[in-house]
Order: sequence, then structure tokens, then C-alpha cells
Amino acid sequence: INAIWAIYRFFAIMVFWVFGYGSLVWNPGFQYDEKVVGFIRDYRRVFDLACIDHRGTPEHPARTCTLERKDGSICWGAAYCVRGGLEKERAAMEYLEHRECEYDQKTKVDFYKEGDSLQPAITGIIVFTSTPDKESNKYYLGPAPLEDMARQIATAFGPCGNNRDYIFLLEKAMFDMGHEDDMVIELANEVRKVLGIVRVGIPKERRMIGPSHVPLKSPVSPFKLIPLPEAVAMDS
Repeated sequence: INAIWAIYRFFAIMVFWVFGYGSLVWNPGFQYDEKVVGFIRDYRRVFDLACIDHRGTPEHPARTCTLERKDGSICWGAAYCVRGGLEKERAAMEYLEHRECEYDQKTKVDFYKEGDSLQPAITGIIVFTSTPDKESNKYYLGPAPLEDMARQIATAFGPCGNNRDYIFLLEKAMFDMGHEDDMVIELANEVRKVLGIVRVGIPKERRMIGPSHVPLKSPVSPFKLIPLPEAVAMDS
């Protein structure tokens, strides 16, 4: 009887939480039961990871974000909850492991809700991270000068679209969330410089992005900004 009760309790309380800080923020791509805006502590978002199968290729990898440990930092994002038992949880995890294949670690962290920074709302939430070591993680690119990262992001593209859209979509998602990331804004603006997109006198609350088809060597001239494109079904 005790064994049966233990099995019942295991499946009855089965809940799976994952934290998204990149494309998962605007395009989770899997079925979830709840989404919560919040943050994790002692991590910051950096663009040090290669993507070779979604927004880049092996020959021309994209740069996507991963997390870097830094005491005192916080990283805002979205927590997703999957309820309903083992099969539903397994389906979500299989999808995420395929999509986040460049990330070689699943780390468990505490998650804090907006407005309550003292007590974690969720303990042991899963977040996909990468080892910051080029030998143990072939997808780790490491840091680079802002201008070099911007040129790489401006030109890379893959089956899921352009690398530039990734940074622009993340910038807008964080803006819509009400917790902009200075690094994302700085890098997005540098990508615009590479693309020749001019954003003069655009109010912060009306931030838009340039279209994906802007040629890399277009002259710097006034450019009509357009709304964000729709997110693709699979992303990284």
C-alpha cells in the first residue's frame, strides 16, 4: 500500500518548470500551463554561444545568448510550468533538448517573481546553460568585442531565420516585459549600425526594428522602421 501511495503522489504532483532567457521568452514552442515573469540571481545574459542549426550554420555560426555566473547579477526572463504527468513533461523536455542542443548543461536555480525579491517563488527550476570552455563545449565561442559580435549577428542566418532577428526579438520581448537588458540594447544598436539602420528620434515606448532583408552594406541613410516580424516555430 505504501508503495502504491508513493507512486500516486509522484504522478499527482508532477510539475515541471523551465526558465527562459533567450528565444524561449517570446517563443516557447511547447505546451505549457503557466507563464510567470521573474528573474534568477547571480547570472547574467551573454552572447557567447554558437548556433549552427537554427539561426546559423556550421560555416557561419550565429551568436545566441547563454548565462554567465556573476555574483550580484540578476537575469530577467520567463518561467514556464508544465503540469499533467510524466508524458506531458517528457514531451516538453524532449522538445527543449532538441531545440537547445548547443547547451550542454541543465542547471537548477531559484526563481523569483516580480515584486518579491526576498523569497524564491520556485526552487529547483531548470535552466539550460553552457560550459564556458571551448574544449569541453564545442559550441562555446567566448566573449568578443562588441563590434565583432554585431558583424557576426548581422550576417548569420539559418533554417529558422536571421541572427539579427534573434537579437531584435529579444530586445522587444524584454521591453514588453518591462525589464530591458542593457547588454541586449547595446548589441542590438550596434547591429543596426552594421546594417545601416537609422533610429533617430524614436521614443523608447515605440521601439521598432529594421527588416531582415536590409543588405549588409547598405548606405547609412534615413530608414523607415517597421514592426517586428512573427517568431518562427522553432528557435534557439
